[in-house]
Amino acid sequence: MTGRDISKRIQSYLTELDSLEESTLTLSVDRGHIRPERNMRVTTFFYAAFDKWSSRSASGLVVLDFMGEILASKIVMHSAISSLFVAKALAGLQAIQLGISMGFNSLAIVGDSRTR
Repeated sequence: MTGRDISKRIQSYLTELDSLEESTLTLSVDRGHIRPERNMRVTTFFYAAFDKWSSRSASGLVVLDFMGEILASKIVMHSAISSLFVAKALAGLQAIQLGISMGFNSLAIVGDSRTR
């Protein structure tokens, strides 16, 4: 895969994210679902995508319980981002804030190991 191919894929991804910003998202809650205990250990995986040309980034977050079940997922768009380091730091911060807002006492944070 060439650098041009990678650039096209990133641009396509950012275009797709732009369309997500414009759509209205709704959340349906299944009241019959058992809520996990807040003292259980969960893992939050975070990923950061960064476009240096537009100084924008996206943070993707997924919270899994000890059985590997998805408890929550979230995408956050950021603007005025100066570097990949800042994008990854914001994604990590979002991961921590999501765990706190869900009320968990113990949270493992795992970042995207594919970026440098």
